[in-house]
Amino acid sequence: MSNLESKIDFAVVFSVKNANPNGDPLNGNRPRENYDGFGEISDVCIKRKIRNRLQDMGKEIFVQSDDKRSDGFRSLKDRADGCEELKKSNKDKEQYAAIACKKWIDVRSFGQVFAFKKGDEDNAVSIGIRGPVSIHSAVSVSPIEISSMQITKSVNGETGKDPDKKSPDTMGMKHRVDFGVYVFYGSINTQLAEKTGFSIDDSELIRKALTTLFENDCSSARPDGSMEVCKMYWWKHNNKIGQYSSAKVHRSLKIAPKVEIPKSISDYDIVTEPLEGLMPEVYDGI
Repeated sequence: MSNLESKIDFAVVFSVKNANPNGDPLNGNRPRENYDGFGEISDVCIKRKIRNRLQDMGKEIFVQSDDKRSDGFRSLKDRADGCEELKKSNKDKEQYAAIACKKWIDVRSFGQVFAFKKGDEDNAVSIGIRGPVSIHSAVSVSPIEISSMQITKSVNGETGKDPDKKSPDTMGMKHRVDFGVYVFYGSINTQLAEKTGFSIDDSELIRKALTTLFENDCSSARPDGSMEVCKMYWWKHNNKIGQYSSAKVHRSLKIAPKVEIPKSISDYDIVTEPLEGLMPEVYDGI
């Protein structure tokens, strides 16, 4: 695989309609929003979706979700202990990290902390790996409106003392964002890519995952088609450290509503300010 010789910055613009993109467990699972009323989606949530897409592409993933587990291991420790190559590292941290990066694409992309106890301190594992792919939390362009509805079950979760009486677990609440356009930014660092073995081929897989971020991601909170990648911007610099800082590149993407209450992606102006010698590749969501 070819080494990554150019720094990469990227941005993803996507829409949410009648869906809960990322519920807040500390707020009744309502869609996340900041104090100014703008919607938020955590970087952890976004990385989970990227991992799922890479797994759909047949790549080996270390941090697998329970519902997409493909190897039978029920914890990260079990998965690490089940890797024969890691057992041969003999507690050599550099060798352990190199093996983990080679085996799992999410480790060499996002990094990983391996911190497991193995019965006694002498056999404990404590290794930190910094990954080259960094991702910001997503924030909505405009303040969001959240609708809530009360829901009921048609059947008891458990049989009570009176089988004909509905149990108290039959009531609940469901929350959704009526409509919102969100954007998140990210970068790929070449120096860290060299350390983890992240290659040009890996960057192309990340790009493909970003343009198809919500494929195979439906749930009752996010019905199929309720979240859509609208545009993905991919800035490829001509050197390892980058022609411009990531902050300046990200600021060059301008998104502004054309009407007071936007109802669709067409109600937004999306433009990029020119940066000399650096033009983004623009992809439509698939």
